[in-house]
Amino acid sequence: MHQLSIAILISLLSLSHAADPLRVLIVDGQNNHKWEFTTPVLKHALAQSGAFEVTVTTTPPKGAPSTAWDAWRPVFRDYAVVVSNYNGEPWPEAVRADFEAYVQGGGGFVSVHAANNSFPEWQAYNEMIGVGGWGGRSEKSGPWLYVKDGKLFRDTRAGPGGAHGPQHEFVVEMQDLEHPITRGFPSRWLHCKDELYSRLRGPAQHIQILATAKSDLTGEQEPNLMVIQYGQGRVVHTTLGHADYSMLDRGFYEILERGTEWAATGKVELTAAIPADFPTEEKTSPVALEGHPKQAK
Repeated sequence: MHQLSIAILISLLSLSHAADPLRVLIVDGQNNHKWEFTTPVLKHALAQSGAFEVTVTTTPPKGAPSTAWDAWRPVFRDYAVVVSNYNGEPWPEAVRADFEAYVQGGGGFVSVHAANNSFPEWQAYNEMIGVGGWGGRSEKSGPWLYVKDGKLFRDTRAGPGGAHGPQHEFVVEMQDLEHPITRGFPSRWLHCKDELYSRLRGPAQHIQILATAKSDLTGEQEPNLMVIQYGQGRVVHTTLGHADYSMLDRGFYEILERGTEWAATGKVELTAAIPADFPTEEKTSPVALEGHPKQAK
């Protein structure tokens, strides 16, 4: 009886430990998109799942003195995964070195939308995100990736990296439904009004395309959900999420939740359930966030 009680206690402790939320760090503070509106949505999407404990670190504003940057020293190793909602000035060298070591050593990283515009001159960062846009990126940054007839193409022709047309709703087409992040998703679903990134370029090493959408500019299936291996670290890169109204979409919520769990653990268990209100090919599924101020469209 005594041994049985000990076994039950150990089992309960194990379950309690397994249920501990994953610690997530969101980085914001500069962006050509309105991070003040979008970070609260990212935080809500993760926190409402019950799987994550979310902390936000905000960088100094653009043009801040070096003393302000000297004081910004996020401790990445304290978190299972880092989510970037940042596009702005270069991080201090010490922070860049810490981040490289963190991901290289097995830390998770999720790049959201304009975070792939960041740091065109930081080679390690571009290897982490696979492909990026703007910031002077061109064929010298790496090939333009797109998918045609289920095959990945690497176009090395000269041209700028990064483009998009007017915001609109568009159909997301799943290219891999076997990956833990996308397992159970419908093969095609309608995403809320957003920017559809195209002509992204970069090193594109150790990259797997999970989802695409047909670009209004190129006519090609442009990647909008990718996973990249960087050292021991797992990286999830989504180009979705221009504004709060783009993120307040059940499909985006599921990508963020599942992608963040996978980047942290290599599995999708805590966030595996597909909600009944997931969007269909004909109908979007907006998410309501009470008290959140509406961003102009």
